Amino acid sequence: MAELLTVVHEDTELLVVNKPAGLVCHPTKADASSSLIGRLHLHLGSTGTPQLVNRLDRETSGLVLAAKTREAARALRRLWETRAVTKKYLAIVRGVPAAPAGEVDAPLGPDPASPVAIKDCVRPDGTPARTAWRWLRSWRRAVGEFSLLEVQPRTGRKHQIRIHLAHLGLPIVGDKIYGGDPRLYLDFVFGRLTPAQAAQLLLPHQALHAAELAFAWQGRDWRFTAPPEPWFTDFVRGKELQPPFLAAPKDTPTSTSLNSSG
Repeated sequence: MAELLTVVHEDTELLVVNKPAGLVCHPTKADASSSLIGRLHLHLGSTGTPQLVNRLDRETSGLVLAAKTREAARALRRLWETRAVTKKYLAIVRGVPAAPAGEVDAPLGPDPASPVAIKDCVRPDGTPARTAWRWLRSWRRAVGEFSLLEVQPRTGRKHQIRIHLAHLGLPIVGDKIYGGDPRLYLDFVFGRLTPAQAAQLLLPHQALHAAELAFAWQGRDWRFTAPPEPWFTDFVRGKELQPPFLAAPKDTPTSTSLNSSG
């Protein structure tokens, strides 16, 4: 079922897939192929009982790990709960960061001022949340300036990466909730998104991709990677843009070290 599922790794206990953007993890419709868990069941057949270990938002693409046994599911979920898993995301954002890397330490909680019920925000009485990020490249297109970031969530709060990057003034391209106009999300949900609004988003989905998972389990190290979809990689094109932090004096190692880190 190659057209329904992109398998990254499979053995007797694990099934790792590269989820496409736009696919929900759990069913909202009767059609089995309309959710990731439904597609996993179709892939494994009547004897399979896949259990999702991690989940991604519908609009986020990338690595999702499913366990084939209850024992594996319990052990792997424990790794996620204890933050023993390294997670790396790729994000395309609007704008150019002021530094080559950084970490956002800002608590998150419900946004009472938003018309979107599921929207959270940075607030002092919220739950602690930390997100590290690293600049990869910047470029200019006719519609603006953009950057590609590698992002590592240190905690696992709802919408954490999206909120923290928007908090930095670097909203993720295509984000219908945190991209600046939450009406885009409401119109999308109610099926009334206009062509003009879709053009405003620039991309069919938010440009956030779960690119790498790494952890130690059963006496060995595991590392899985998956590339973004073509609509994501195609957008990472344009006239190369040099961020201000690269314009350092020639006698400093800043530019060289950044270029070598790739």
